[in-house]
Amino acid sequence: MAKNTKITVKQIGSPIRRDKVQRATLIGLGLNKMNKERELVDTPEVRGMINKVPHLVRVVGE
Repeated sequence: MAKNTKITVKQIGSPIRRDKVQRATLIGLGLNKMNKERELVDTPEVRGMINKVPHLVRVVGE
């Protein structure tokens, strides 16, 4: 990973009827509504959060 590499993450699933941990992970990623996109720095922490909720988010751009 290069320094300050950005990835775009899009929320594709609803947090309704999900565990509190999954909802908190979405909020930590800056997502809270369907089809919302955020550009984040590509770090192991962000990748780990994405891997916790792969059914709710999609990596659009790397």
